[in-house]
Amino acid sequence: MASQRLIIGVDVGGTNTDAVLLDPTKTGPAAVISSFKATTGTDVTTGIEEAIRTLLNQANASSSSVASLMIGTTHFINAVVERDASRLEPVAVLRLAAGEYMKNTPPFIDFPPALAKIINGYGAKISGGVQIDGSEIGPIKEDEIIKQAKIIKSKSLQKVAVIGIYSPFDEEYKQEYQVRDVLKKELGDEVEVVCSRDVAGVGILARENAAILNASILRFAKRTINGFKRAMKRLDVKCPLYLTSNSGQLLSSREAMLFPIQIFSSGATNSIRGASFLSSAGKQTESRYVIDIGGTTTDIGCLLPSGFPRLASASTEIGGVRVNFAIPQVESIGLGGGSLVHVPVSAEGRFSIGPDSVGQALREKAKCFGGDSLTATDIMVAAGEAKVGNATPEVLLETIEAARKKMKIMIEDLIDRMKTSPEPCSLLLVGGGAFLCPSELVGVASIEVPEHSGVANAVGAAVAEIGEAAELMVDNDKKDTTLVEVKEKAIAAAVARGAKETEVRIIEEDVSGIPYIEGKSKIIVKVVGPVDYKRFLNNAEIDFLESSTDEVYDEMKKWEIEDVKAFTEADINHVTYKPHIDSNRVWHLTETDAYYISIGCYILGCAGGGTPYGSYLELRQVLRDGGDVTIVDIEDLAEDVLCGPVAGMGSPVIAIERLGGNMIGEAWEGMEKHLGTKFSGVMAAEIGGSNGFAPLQMSHAYKIPCVDADVMGRAFPAFEMSSLFIGAKDDDINHLLPVCLASGDGTTMTFSTSKDALAVDKVLRAICITMGLAAGIAARPCTKTELQQFSIPKSQSLAWRLGRAVAKARVKGTIASVHNDLITEFGGPQTAKKVFEGKIVGIGNTIYKGHSYGKLIIEKLKDYEKESEAVDSDDSGPEKVEIPFKNENLLVEACYKDGEKKILTMVPDLIMVLDRLTGEACGVPEYRYGLKVMVIVAAAHPLWTSKRGLEIAGPKAFGYDFDYVPCGTYTGIMSVIDEFAAKP
Repeated sequence: MASQRLIIGVDVGGTNTDAVLLDPTKTGPAAVISSFKATTGTDVTTGIEEAIRTLLNQANASSSSVASLMIGTTHFINAVVERDASRLEPVAVLRLAAGEYMKNTPPFIDFPPALAKIINGYGAKISGGVQIDGSEIGPIKEDEIIKQAKIIKSKSLQKVAVIGIYSPFDEEYKQEYQVRDVLKKELGDEVEVVCSRDVAGVGILARENAAILNASILRFAKRTINGFKRAMKRLDVKCPLYLTSNSGQLLSSREAMLFPIQIFSSGATNSIRGASFLSSAGKQTESRYVIDIGGTTTDIGCLLPSGFPRLASASTEIGGVRVNFAIPQVESIGLGGGSLVHVPVSAEGRFSIGPDSVGQALREKAKCFGGDSLTATDIMVAAGEAKVGNATPEVLLETIEAARKKMKIMIEDLIDRMKTSPEPCSLLLVGGGAFLCPSELVGVASIEVPEHSGVANAVGAAVAEIGEAAELMVDNDKKDTTLVEVKEKAIAAAVARGAKETEVRIIEEDVSGIPYIEGKSKIIVKVVGPVDYKRFLNNAEIDFLESSTDEVYDEMKKWEIEDVKAFTEADINHVTYKPHIDSNRVWHLTETDAYYISIGCYILGCAGGGTPYGSYLELRQVLRDGGDVTIVDIEDLAEDVLCGPVAGMGSPVIAIERLGGNMIGEAWEGMEKHLGTKFSGVMAAEIGGSNGFAPLQMSHAYKIPCVDADVMGRAFPAFEMSSLFIGAKDDDINHLLPVCLASGDGTTMTFSTSKDALAVDKVLRAICITMGLAAGIAARPCTKTELQQFSIPKSQSLAWRLGRAVAKARVKGTIASVHNDLITEFGGPQTAKKVFEGKIVGIGNTIYKGHSYGKLIIEKLKDYEKESEAVDSDDSGPEKVEIPFKNENLLVEACYKDGEKKILTMVPDLIMVLDRLTGEACGVPEYRYGLKVMVIVAAAHPLWTSKRGLEIAGPKAFGYDFDYVPCGTYTGIMSVIDEFAAKP
């Protein structure tokens, strides 16, 4: 065996350290030569050393036979989760954002306060940034960088994170690298600089957070990885050292030292990859699902035909910090071998299992080991389905049956949350608690428990490959030729990092349109390939010998006391909270009000409008800095008021990257200049989505009140869908003009007249594209009389009330029935109702002329899928509903058992899809298979149900050939100001 070249895979978890010795010439279970499992100790390096020594001894193999060592570890993420000041360093943050961009969202804005206290070293904003098409927002100015370098040096900071707007698309200027080079020149090589483009993709706050965490953990990562190398030196193992990444690909030890955040969450990926390798079914053409049942939790991930896990599609949280780098999509439930079984003492009680667990104390506390705690393991031992422990627990047959039924339902529900179609799936089962899973499951075609499944995670580490990705925004007429170039670029990068050139393969290739942006596509290509050991072995050995010292580090933890005061949802009593309305009936917003409005605005978006999260963070910062944001009622306005509607126009893709800026303010000032007058009030053009926050920012910036109204009452996809247009003489679109657009970086344009509504929409979109695909918009101002006659009143109040209802339901534990609270806020059952509740089973989505078109299909929940009595059980109701959308939901069509179809509601009535688990809105970007949702509809304001209103925004305006039928009667909204103002 001494002549063989073997691979060692190690997975260091919080509970166990698993290791395997693999023969790379074989596949499947036959490749496993020896395996090792032990409890993870406080000294991770010693554990790995013991694992390698045991593996080699078991196989009678020499250290010289090891071709590579692959390690997966949760060691680094634990430092963040535990707020460990001995392992985290303070970081200086430099943002490249010219003009007003990012002004109101400072670094660490959404960090947990205790973690920010450890890591927040310094933050500054300098010239720079690019647009989504790669053109410069502002140039890099070396004198600004040198000035910042002096400040950083004066603070003795050793770690710097550099973040530029749209830096992942900056192929021409490479601004972040320019700044890095100047900083290194001024500060020396001992100061380490992390560029955000090297860490994560589009989504500036999440990418910035990832870059900050990466910089903070660099020193700890280096000493940990050097510890691994010292262990290798003591064992005389001379081979490349790789670490497995979150996405299931390998990083060299050097790369892992530079980007430790990329290996934060590799455990789930290793399990999925290992299960795939061990499966007797071999490579498949369809996705499979991997369930890992441990002592406390059951985790599920999706194994794609590529052999890699399905990744989370958007941002996720690590230690309370929102990040957006590649991480596997994993769903978990509190079910494991140590989960406690709760048997009701009365007929009214509910039978439950977990989420509490005896965990590692199973051998002391479980009944099958002589303890007095009834666990899930005890149930299976008593049922004769498992041989664990030294005793057979005495458990009532009805308890065994109830427990096994409950576990089956829990696992089936977990699988359903991960699936993307209702078709029966194939399941791979791994983990020490695999015996909890029944042999048959609803919705599952086959279940396989591979050999060596107990160390599948270590196998996954051993078989990891080298990968690379490339992403680019292009014009549609160039996407074919550019796709070829992007592929070549990704493959070359993977080979340069150590992949075998002849075996690199493409695992993902996507060319897709961008919502709200016509003529543009985004190209994403991902490739992987096995390690080319022959080419890189010698270099790795030299790197090992040079890097391995005998330096010893103190790993003593330094715990931070969480004494930082900051607003969190938990700090507020949502049941008793009252807003501040002064004696003049002016509503002064607090952070709590902003929080409520953010939830409500997204609900009112009717699946469109974009998430208000970024806008909420900006406004929250304004309030924390002492800013005053006010809302007033229409009736309290001066008679000579001029109130301007404002909004942001463009793609939500821009809103997650090019935050802040003064584009709406510049549009506002441009409109004032064009008309030669100052405005004394501001309002939302649309309350739905992020635009509901636009006038609130303006209220602070220009010291004017926001009017409690808007001109849509929701979100709509077109400029002319404004309630003000209802009052236009002869239906003339010029009634809504002039309108002013601004880029936020110096370009302002005013559109004064148009021959028709279609021309307005086309021109506005063309202008928007020239402004970086997003612009601020200020429409012509309204008089008080016009607001009284043609605006949608009390829309900010409604958003606040909807958000408060959700927050109250959470703290009271009544989310399952939150629809009743929301219906009340809309005006009661005569105005709003829940028309359906079920599970998303189909989503069709396409981009056409800048709009998101598609259809959402929701199916009625089966009895075993129902989690509470609050779920409807009406057999006479529809089996499923279909909801077409154009940015926003357009109608609800019910499908019944007998084949009958019936339209339940339609625009302009509001159609809102809510997540059953949170009560919050599901926008088009959040639609996914398996999500359990409720559909609520509410009657539109009478302006929209008038003859002219229906011509503008009724079903026929969206291409349908049927007449509008109302879902209820609009009864009005209770004003927050009227309710909470001091009574005379």
